[in-house]
Amino acid sequence: MSIKSLWIWIGTWMIAGSMLLIPFARGQEQTQAAQLPDGDAKEIVQTSCSTCHSLANITTSQGHTPEEWKTTMAMMVNVGADVPPKKVQMVTNYLTKNFPEKPGPAPVAIPGNVEVSFQEWKLPTPGTRPHDPLAAPDGTIWYSGHMANLLGHIDPKTGAIKEYHLNKPMSGPHGLVMDKQGNIWFTANFSAYIGKFEPATGKITEYPLDHKARDPHTPIFDQKGMLWFTVQGANMVGRLNPETGESKLVVSPTPKSNPYGMVVTTKGIPYFVEFGANKIASIDPETMEIHEYVLPNEAARPRRIAITPDDVIYYSDYGRGFLGQFDIKTGKMVKEWPSPSGPQSRPYGITIVNGIVWYSEAGVKPNTLVRFDPKTEKFQTWMIPAGGGVVRNMMHFADGKLVLTESGENVVALVTVKNGDKAAITAK
Repeated sequence: MSIKSLWIWIGTWMIAGSMLLIPFARGQEQTQAAQLPDGDAKEIVQTSCSTCHSLANITTSQGHTPEEWKTTMAMMVNVGADVPPKKVQMVTNYLTKNFPEKPGPAPVAIPGNVEVSFQEWKLPTPGTRPHDPLAAPDGTIWYSGHMANLLGHIDPKTGAIKEYHLNKPMSGPHGLVMDKQGNIWFTANFSAYIGKFEPATGKITEYPLDHKARDPHTPIFDQKGMLWFTVQGANMVGRLNPETGESKLVVSPTPKSNPYGMVVTTKGIPYFVEFGANKIASIDPETMEIHEYVLPNEAARPRRIAITPDDVIYYSDYGRGFLGQFDIKTGKMVKEWPSPSGPQSRPYGITIVNGIVWYSEAGVKPNTLVRFDPKTEKFQTWMIPAGGGVVRNMMHFADGKLVLTESGENVVALVTVKNGDKAAITAK
């Protein structure tokens, strides 16, 4: 697949920590209007970058630091940007000079009694763009290399990192989940398939989806071993039977609702959030009928979702800068809380450990790690040392340690809660 076809296929572009939902045709119009400053790399940027996305993505963005532009260039080259190797540094210098980082929302520090420590690993392949983490039962970490077409494995004890490159070029590995046998299942975001990686043998099995199912997103297993997944770009939700390889897809009732994060209740019912609408939805595991629940505020844009062992749902409202609680029994939002850093904080990756909600604010620099105690309704925040670069997802180990993927920084982080919280040895 060519880089041009790739970006027409996924129909979206990620830049400066935001998701800009720009149709390709509209991107071409904006390219005509965007004006680039003079410089030795102007022509290359004008021709190579506009093949994939609008030049307005550059000219109207918040800009980047020199290190961020270096990482961004590596990501673009990884997915086929037509920039000659000898010209990459020249283009990077041009972008760094003309589009420096602009001031953005500042993170808000809220002190508290809990202490945490961060352990961070810079990934070996530049521009990997780690998207989703996976906290394995053996204490090691897996991650999806979205822009480098690989799965990665980290041993926190030794710091050793191993990469496994996928067979199909430009697969765009995205969401990750492990089955009971220890196999890693992933959504191939760019190539419309579900993949299974067997760590013991290195074998990769591909399960192609209907050609309409562009942008498979978040995967999760239910109690019966069925794999559920959202398909954001195609506005679908899918189910795959790992034993037969058979998949079935249904369309979300609301057009352009962008099904995103997903969880499964203790009764085996999948729930997902609609990032393109102010809705949460459930899907009947037998009939695959979708039922939508409208959130009170029309501007709400829930992006990720987490669930407690007793089926209480929390979601990160990326659009408004809120943390929300949803009751599956009543089908209504129970309560919501403004995120500490305000309306532009963009809450994103989220998980729950022993009743404590952890999430990241992706709209501030550096990104924050946020702790919320539903019992006291109090927040505590920490600045992520490497910056975060948009923490798109997080997961926790059974002992309560958190794993974060810092996509724009090409970093994976392990967070240890030192004190203030009980050991999460029974966390689910």
